[in-house]
Amino acid sequence: MQQKKIMSIKLTDILKLEEPKKYKIHLANWNGNNHPLDVFVRSKEEWKKWNSWRSERDDFNREYIFSLMEFYPESNVWLFGGVYKVIKRLNKPRSHSYVVELTDQFKPLIGRLKIKWSRKGRAKSRVLENYINEFEVSEILKEEFTGEVFCGYENINHDFHILENIFLNEKPDWKAALENVKGVYLIMDKHNGKRYVGSAYGDSGIWSRWSCYIGNGHGHNDELTKLIKTKGKKYARDNFRFSLLEYRPMKTDDNAVIARETYWKEALLSRGEFGYNKN
Repeated sequence: MQQKKIMSIKLTDILKLEEPKKYKIHLANWNGNNHPLDVFVRSKEEWKKWNSWRSERDDFNREYIFSLMEFYPESNVWLFGGVYKVIKRLNKPRSHSYVVELTDQFKPLIGRLKIKWSRKGRAKSRVLENYINEFEVSEILKEEFTGEVFCGYENINHDFHILENIFLNEKPDWKAALENVKGVYLIMDKHNGKRYVGSAYGDSGIWSRWSCYIGNGHGHNDELTKLIKTKGKKYARDNFRFSLLEYRPMKTDDNAVIARETYWKEALLSRGEFGYNKN
């Protein structure tokens, strides 16, 4: 049976821009410290500042900024971040010297409209009229994107900065899943390959235990505390990755969880030179 070809929906089919020459596209991506998608989720004011940054060039030299951010969970997908009006341009390169305001243009689609487009070149600003016909609608989310949907216990393998957004926004699906299980977890330091095996038991659950790491970067573990006090929480944000080795119902005896923690410390050699566990 011949499959029916799915017709793509062009962005111009749903967005009507009468004067595209008034717009510059802002293609926001990883800046060496943060992903714009993470910034958008945690702080709209911080995201606004991303749209007010002026490089050595006067990139946003038109009336409006059509803002897109790289949607890193999917390849070649961009999330719509709003249309900003440039109120004033100060001649201060490498600073937040554009004065911008979010407009009402396509406001219901902010954080919901996902655009499929394969980026060509590295330039972060483009004239809209040259590219708008290449943009395809990938998806329109039911609600504004607030972080990744819970992936299942066995599939947790997430960098600190991704979990940070999930925990700070108290994503209901993640919180419901993690606050109702005990378990053994692994923190991998991507910088040096060292491992830390920990466990959550008692009445707290995984959610409460990991919230502590998100709060201070080290979870009050001796070796991790030394590391973060020396290098700062940014080190955790840039290098720590979390996974769940085992999970158990809350009724599980604490001693059983602790025994499994000991097993994984031995199995993964997380004590001594290969890891951050002291005992």
